Amino acid sequence: MTFVLGSVAYDPKVVSIWAGFRSWFVDHGFDFDFVLYSNYERQVEDLVEGRIDTAWNSPLAWVRARRLAAARNRQAVSLVMRDTDCDLTSVIVVRDDSPYKDVADLKGETIGVGAVDSPQGTLIPRSFLREAGLRPGENVTERRFDVGVGLHGDHIGGERDAARALMAGEVAAACMIDANHLLFGREGTLPAGATRIIAQTPPYDHCNLTVIDGASRGEVDRLGDLLLSMSYADPEVRPLFDLEGLTAWRPGRTSGYAALERAVDETGFYGPDGAVTAEGYRP
Repeated sequence: MTFVLGSVAYDPKVVSIWAGFRSWFVDHGFDFDFVLYSNYERQVEDLVEGRIDTAWNSPLAWVRARRLAAARNRQAVSLVMRDTDCDLTSVIVVRDDSPYKDVADLKGETIGVGAVDSPQGTLIPRSFLREAGLRPGENVTERRFDVGVGLHGDHIGGERDAARALMAGEVAAACMIDANHLLFGREGTLPAGATRIIAQTPPYDHCNLTVIDGASRGEVDRLGDLLLSMSYADPEVRPLFDLEGLTAWRPGRTSGYAALERAVDETGFYGPDGAVTAEGYRP
């Protein structure tokens, strides 16, 4: 039987990535194929219902997969992660010429965030700011940039638009993942020296390859072993790794999702059973 992976087509390069991995797997004797989805909600539902064998999940998709599986007395497992998925942070950025020194100074101001379903650009930093005493609708205004809704922040347009609004003086601060802060500096969205980081969230983890118990243990183990055996020194693998943004696969872990689980509960984004309960969320 062919082992089928689901992946969300957040960018055209996704086709090149998984087509390349598929060729590599087949060359190594593993019967593998993939299907593409337009959003993570459908992908997670198909994974839990057994219509696909594994899913390349965003961190928010992981949270939903875990909850949906648990509601059915099953278990979701993080099989592997990229080395670049571990210990990431989000930052709260202000203009360098602004008077703001820490997040407390943002009371009464407007903060730009990413899309409604972005873990790194919205959910996690919002929870972090809430813990610091800033509550949207009470003592701070949130301006959301809903770009690529359903892609769970993989489309970074929302964070980029928040950064542009910051430079235009439309918001007092903007939230983004630390890597995008660096990217926006390199590309000129945030000119060199024009911004300051006034706060940074604790570390959290990003994507993982998720499987649900009941999938063929032998095939799951074989897939995991093959991924972990891939080497950046392999000329066939290296360009695929570059496209996917990693230098090595690592065994999956779940210790880095507590902040996102908390943020999901605070906003009521998903229910305890994995039902989509976010008001107005339509991927």
